[in-house]
Amino acid sequence: RDKKFYYTRVLLGSALAWARASAKCLNFNSMLILLPVCRNLLSFLRGTCLCCRRTMRKQLDRNLTFHKLVAYAIALFTAVHIIAHLCNFEWYNDSQQAADGSLSSILSNLHQDEESNKWLNPIHTNSTTPAYVTFTTIPGLTGVIITLALILMVTSSMEFIRRSYFEVFWYTHHLFIIYFAGLVIHGIAGLVRGQTAESLNKHNPEHCAQDPRYWGGNNTDSHCEEPEFGSIPAEVSPSICSLCRVLLATPRSAQAVAVVHPSKVLELQMHKKGFSMEVGQYIFINCPSVSHLEWHPFTLTSAPEEDFFSVHIRAAGDWTENLIDTFQQQKPKTPRIEVDGPFGTASEDVFQYEVAMLVGAGIGVTPFASVLKSIWYKFQHADQRLKTKKVGQAAFNFDNDTDVVTGLKQKTAFGRPMWSNEFSAVATAHPRSVVGVFLCGPQALAKSLQKCCHQYSSLDPRKVKFYFNKENF
Repeated sequence: RDKKFYYTRVLLGSALAWARASAKCLNFNSMLILLPVCRNLLSFLRGTCLCCRRTMRKQLDRNLTFHKLVAYAIALFTAVHIIAHLCNFEWYNDSQQAADGSLSSILSNLHQDEESNKWLNPIHTNSTTPAYVTFTTIPGLTGVIITLALILMVTSSMEFIRRSYFEVFWYTHHLFIIYFAGLVIHGIAGLVRGQTAESLNKHNPEHCAQDPRYWGGNNTDSHCEEPEFGSIPAEVSPSICSLCRVLLATPRSAQAVAVVHPSKVLELQMHKKGFSMEVGQYIFINCPSVSHLEWHPFTLTSAPEEDFFSVHIRAAGDWTENLIDTFQQQKPKTPRIEVDGPFGTASEDVFQYEVAMLVGAGIGVTPFASVLKSIWYKFQHADQRLKTKKVGQAAFNFDNDTDVVTGLKQKTAFGRPMWSNEFSAVATAHPRSVVGVFLCGPQALAKSLQKCCHQYSSLDPRKVKFYFNKENF
C-alpha cells in the first residue's frame, strides 16, 4: 500500500500486487537456489557444525532436496509473475485507448510528449499492442529469454534425463548464467513505475486524485502539480551470489596415474600436493581431452593417511567410457586432469559413531573404501581417537562373471541381505550404542534402510539408536 504506487494501482489494480509480490519472491528464491550448490560453503558448515546435534548436521545432506524445492518455487512464482504482467499490459493498453477523461486516461497521457522520462504508462500510442510491448521492450524480451532458460533447465532436470542423458542436463543447467544475467537486466527499463519522492512532496495522490482536471492549473486552490514517475531500481543480489559461487570454485590441475581394473573400472591416482581430504569426501573431475565443460563427481577411495588421492571410475555413460578409452590408449603423455574439491558428505561422520554399518551398492562401495583404509591405518598407528567398535559392510557387485569377495566364477550369495536380521543382530550386540547407517546406493535401498532405522531404534534414549545417512551428489 505504498503511497508512491497509488496511481499505478489506479491503472493496474490488483495485478500490480501480484506482479511485485511474485517478483520479490522470485528474486529471493533465485538467491537461495545457489546456496545448496555452493559446495565449499557446505563443506565449511559441515566442519564448523561438529559440535551440533546429529539431526542438525544431517540437514546439510539434504542440500539437493532444498535446491529442488526452491526451483519449484521459482517456477511457480515465474508463472504468477508472467500472468500478472500479461494482465498489466492489457490494463496499460486499455488506459491508453480510453478517451473518456477518466483518471486512468489522464494518467496515461501525462508526459507522453516529453523527453523527461516521467511517464506512468509505457504504451504511448493507440497503435501499440500488448504483444508488441512484450517482445520489443527490455523487460518483455528479457522476460521471454529468462522463461525459456528456466523451462529448459527444469525439464532437463527430470530423473530420466539426468540418469540417461547427463550431458543434456549438465549443458542445459549452465543456462543459469543467461538466467541471472537476464534477471539483472530485466528491471532496468522500469516499465512498472511509482511516483517519485520529489513529486510526492508537491502532489499528495490521496488528496489530488479527487479532481485531476486542475493538476498544474492556476485557477484552483488544490495546489496539485502534475505527478511525476520514476522507475524502480533493479535487484542484483541473486547475481552477486552467482558470482560468488563461481569465484569460490577452486579447480586445480593434477597428473594422474591410471590403473585399469576388471569390470572396466578405472582407478586414477594423483599426487597430494596442496590437497587435504577426509574420509568419504568427493571431488569433481574434468578431463579436457574428453570434454572441456563436463565435470563429474567421484568419491575419493584413498585414505587421508596415504600420500596420494584416488578415485575409481566405472564405465556408466559416454563421458566415463571415453575417459577410460583415453587412458587405455598408449600415449607418450598422460591426459591432464582438472580437480575441484574435495567436498564433504555424510560419510565424514563415520568415526563419530560407536558402531557403523556401511552399505554400498555397485560402484557405491567406493566411499567406504576410504573409510576401511583409514580404519586400517588408525589401527596400525594405535590411534586413540578411533571410537568405532565394529564396522559391518554389505557390498553388491554387478559383475556377472566373478564374485566381488572371493573372486570365484560361482556366486557365493544371491539377492539382498535380510535387513531385518542384520539390524536385529546389531541391536542385540550393541543394546546401548549409537549406530550410524551409511549408504551409497539407489533410492529403493535407501527407503528400506531408513525404514529399518526407525523400526529398530528404541524410544528410550539410553538404548540403541540408528541414524541413517545417505550420500548425495
